[in-house]
Amino acid sequence: MKFGVIGAGQMGAGIAQVAAQAGFTVVLRDVEERFLERGRATIQKSLGKLHEKGKLDATPQAVLDRVHFTTRLEDFAECDLTVEAIVENEAVKQELFGGLGRIVKTGGILASNTSSIPITSLATASGRPEQFIGMHFMNPVPLMQLVEVIRGYRTSDETARLVEETARMMGKTPLSCNDFPGFVSNRILMPMINEAIQCVMEGVAEKEAIDGIMKMGMNHPMGPLTLADFIGLDTCLAIMEVLHQGLGDDKYRPSPLLRKMVQAGLLGRKSGRGFYEYQ
Repeated sequence: MKFGVIGAGQMGAGIAQVAAQAGFTVVLRDVEERFLERGRATIQKSLGKLHEKGKLDATPQAVLDRVHFTTRLEDFAECDLTVEAIVENEAVKQELFGGLGRIVKTGGILASNTSSIPITSLATASGRPEQFIGMHFMNPVPLMQLVEVIRGYRTSDETARLVEETARMMGKTPLSCNDFPGFVSNRILMPMINEAIQCVMEGVAEKEAIDGIMKMGMNHPMGPLTLADFIGLDTCLAIMEVLHQGLGDDKYRPSPLLRKMVQAGLLGRKSGRGFYEYQ
């Protein structure tokens, strides 16, 4: 299989890595060489860790050699399945899929790794809604088992079957849901994170106590504020706004503190500071 990934950030690099580990020929694209180099470094580091733990069937270099790095959209023409993992912005994604729909061979499946944007909207923009689907991987991709598979209004049964089969070949467990705002994962997770942020704003408890209560009391691997920093507060805000707009219920209103922190550039790990500080 020829597997395409667009966006060489944390998610895109991870998706490209697990596709290459599955033996696929992978095309990984970003808009500039420096982003591709950063993606290459991310994959190398991750493969190195897996190799040290004895969890890699091939050598790290053999896996990396299956990945072709490019800035050209035309290199996706022969891809059987292409997954988009770029910025969480509907207009930008629509423009990308409009171009991909004209370039990728007939029958090639297009998928989005979006965490909340309507799949049906992106499918329409692609011009091939029957061959379009949501393929939402979890972060960090090489370690997390789930792929949330989201069918758009016109996604064909065959497209869904092929994507679920591909996910299993990549060592993942595909679970299906329908195209509603936030799908399942973020419709449940993000309001919890938002409520934790609201608790900070209202002075219900210190941030360490909020995280500790959820970790020890609910057996969560990390507290909601730590998780928000890991995801990126800008991404959390974008998803909350999709939920609020798409479902029209004020229970999904983003916390004013979340909005203020994003305005201040306190985005979490990627900016060095969110609810906590990072080196």
